[in-house]
Amino acid sequence: MKKILKIVCIIFILAACSKDDDLKTVDETINKSENQKATGSSSNDLLSDDTFKSLVIELVYVEGLKPSQNTIDNFVSFLNARTFKPNGIVVETRAIASPGKTSYTNQDIMAIEDTNRTKYNTTNQIAVWALFIDGASANTTNSGTVLGTAYRNTSFVIFEETIQDLSNSAFEPNRSVLETTVITHEFGHLLGLTNLGSNMVENHEDPEHAKHCNVENCLMYWAAENGSGLSNLMGSSTAPQLDAKCIADLQANGGK
Repeated sequence: MKKILKIVCIIFILAACSKDDDLKTVDETINKSENQKATGSSSNDLLSDDTFKSLVIELVYVEGLKPSQNTIDNFVSFLNARTFKPNGIVVETRAIASPGKTSYTNQDIMAIEDTNRTKYNTTNQIAVWALFIDGASANTTNSGTVLGTAYRNTSFVIFEETIQDLSNSAFEPNRSVLETTVITHEFGHLLGLTNLGSNMVENHEDPEHAKHCNVENCLMYWAAENGSGLSNLMGSSTAPQLDAKCIADLQANGGK
C-alpha cells in the first residue's frame, strides 16, 4: 500500500511539474517586447489594418473601480470612429485586488502591468492594456491632479479612484463624461497625438504643454487629463471631441 501511495505521489508531482513547464514554455514564447515600446510608436498599427486586423483591450480594474458600461461603450465608439479594424474590437474586463498603495509612480504602474497583463500582440491582433487603479498618481502636484497616463505603446492607466472623487457631486462633472474624456485622451496619445508618432499635417502642438493640441476645445488639449480642466466639463453630457487638426493627423497615419 505504501508503495502504491509513493507511486501516486510521484506521478502527481511529475504532472504538476509538467504543467508548470508548459506554462513557462507558453510564457517564454510570447514576445512581450512588442508591447513595451515608447508611447506613440505603435500609432500606425493601432490606426490601420495594414498589420493588425483586430484589437483587444484588456481592461483591468481594482475591485470596486470598474468604469461604467456607458463609458466602455463610448470608448469602443471612439475606437471604431478612428481606427480600421475589420475583424472587430473586443474589450475584456476583469478585476484584481488592490496593490495596497495610496500613490503610484509610473514604475509602480509598469510593475503591476508586468505582473497581471495576459494579452499581447499576435499575428493579426494588437493588444492594449488599460488599468483602472485606486490611489493617486505620484505626479500629481498642487497645480494639477493627474487623472490618467499613457506610458507605453499599448498601455495606459486611469486613476479611477481619483476620478470618482472628483465627479457625480454638486459642482462636479458627470462621472461617465469625465471617465470617457480621460480614457479617450490617453488613447489619443497611443494613437500618436499630438506629434507623438502621428506626424502633424499642420502644426498645432501646444508649446507650453508638449504632445498636446493647442485648440482649447479639443480632446487632446492638455487640461483633459488634468483635474484643472474639470470646470470645462461642468454641465456637459458628452466628452470633448478631436478637432479637425488632430483628425487630419490620424488620417494621414492610416486612421479614419
